[in-house]
Amino acid sequence: MAYLINEECINCGACEPECPSSAITAGDDIYVIDHEKCVECEGHFDEPQCASVCPVDACVPDPDHPKS
Repeated sequence: MAYLINEECINCGACEPECPSSAITAGDDIYVIDHEKCVECEGHFDEPQCASVCPVDACVPDPDHPKS
């Protein structure tokens, strides 16, 4: 399952440099995750780095894009 960044995002940018697949970019108001690029950090880290560094827990699993 890919991750998404919800409306709790404070636009701090902590997640973007942590993403090993460059799936995170700055959106208009909040950061966004490209679900086609998101690999949940598998093969890189034991847990999704965006979620581990997010100060407001805005990076969550995206139920609309399960892992194939």
